[in-house]
Amino acid sequence: MTVKVRFAPSPTGRIHVGNVRIALMNWLYAKQQGGTFVLRIDDTDLERSTKAHEDAIRVDLEWLGLGWDESFNQSARFDSYEAAKDRLIETGFLYPCYETEDELDRKRKIQRAQGKPPVYDRAALELTDAQKAAHEAEGRKPHWRFKLSGGRIEWTDLVRGESHIETSSVSDPILIREDGSYLYTLPSVVDDIEAGITDVIRGEDHVTNSAAQIEIFEALAGKGASPRLGHFPLLVGADGEKLSKRIGGLSVEALRDEEGFEPMAILSLLAKIGTSDPVEPRLTLAELVAELDLDKVSRTPARFDFEELKRLNARILHATEYAAVADRLDGAGEAFWTAIRPNIERLKDVAEWRRLIDGPVMPVIEDADYAAKAAELLPEGALDETSWGAWTNALKEATGRKGRELFMPLRQALTGQPRGPEMHVLLPLIPRETVLKRLQGETV
Repeated sequence: MTVKVRFAPSPTGRIHVGNVRIALMNWLYAKQQGGTFVLRIDDTDLERSTKAHEDAIRVDLEWLGLGWDESFNQSARFDSYEAAKDRLIETGFLYPCYETEDELDRKRKIQRAQGKPPVYDRAALELTDAQKAAHEAEGRKPHWRFKLSGGRIEWTDLVRGESHIETSSVSDPILIREDGSYLYTLPSVVDDIEAGITDVIRGEDHVTNSAAQIEIFEALAGKGASPRLGHFPLLVGADGEKLSKRIGGLSVEALRDEEGFEPMAILSLLAKIGTSDPVEPRLTLAELVAELDLDKVSRTPARFDFEELKRLNARILHATEYAAVADRLDGAGEAFWTAIRPNIERLKDVAEWRRLIDGPVMPVIEDADYAAKAAELLPEGALDETSWGAWTNALKEATGRKGRELFMPLRQALTGQPRGPEMHVLLPLIPRETVLKRLQGETV
């Protein structure tokens, strides 16, 4: 059986690292298995879903390199959902309920007070036609619940292994609201059946829904119709707390446009956290495909550490050749990239290093006499990578200085910084006249 998976974002906002981790794991799994990756846009919420958000999701996935083989929108498939609804009503799996939210809340409170689990009591199944008519005459409209078997549902989870849920311990799920709109579950099951989805890989917050979904699959398509299921532990912050309060700053848009991270840094981190593999930078998705092993996924939450992302990003840039970033350096050449590459954390840092060459730089000069001697001994002609060694050797002989006392005043005069690129590489990038002016204390 050819593997077919899906990523199903709702176009009600930007996708964030939690979404990306699920998309990535599905994408890697599909590629490793020679299968198909489907992008399903879950836009049944017509009021909150927007084309702008959908377009942004597609842009973000393409920027990450997570292209799709097929794509469709749920908003174009309401006829299929209506047909499934009718079938479930005809077969007795879907039944109307007229309780208000307040009435349901009171029932749950009574059950808790009696030490019972707050499971729906199926009172609606006892309603007569006359009682239903009376409710509707009052203006009540039904919501629709799926009737669970009350038995034990078992499956072999791709991540968690042998799993089960007793459906007697959970309420019959509501599939359709009073206003006729669909909750997530029914459209998702119908789409998975009709699209031929073989494996559903998602966050463990969906585990409790699995038994109901398996029964809906079987009610619509027969025994064994459910895809294989895999549930990853959710992401938490480095401190172990939920990411929900910080998630806006962890959208793909923010990580790309505001923070300046590389896509492979984000993907390398998300692919490895929460697994037994070390978190190491990878330069290509092909490497992550080859290394994917669901048996290595931990059962504990995966910790997303922003500082770790910075370190990965730096290591990726340090290993990136000029040709891969040439069109993003605003005209800077290969010699410049070679000089600054070991000292940057994110590509946006390039602008600061460009300033060291093009200016303006405010020199830091604590000993004007030493700076003057340095100007006097600066090698003649065009500066190259041998110039720094020749210059500092001449200064050492003339002044007797060595080590930090010899080098640091030169670095601070030429860059205004106490640290940065290797000076033997940086010096040839700065025009000779600019070097002399900075040694004189001029801001250029």
